[in-house]
Amino acid sequence: MKLDLPSVLLGCGAGAGVVLLGKRLHPLALEVATALYRLTGSVLARAAMRQEEIEELLARARARARG
Repeated sequence: MKLDLPSVLLGCGAGAGVVLLGKRLHPLALEVATALYRLTGSVLARAAMRQEEIEELLARARARARG
């Protein structure tokens, strides 16, 4: 198998770039993940509140229908 020098150099450069940028991008990735977890928690909390409101509304309607 014949190795092409530019391809080898490109591969080595890409690998080195990932290693070097990975260390610098770690704090950014951590901040993005934290923000996503906070957003997800907020959305789930709001959904739970809405679900409770709907259940309360249906319970009132059921009580009104029986009484």
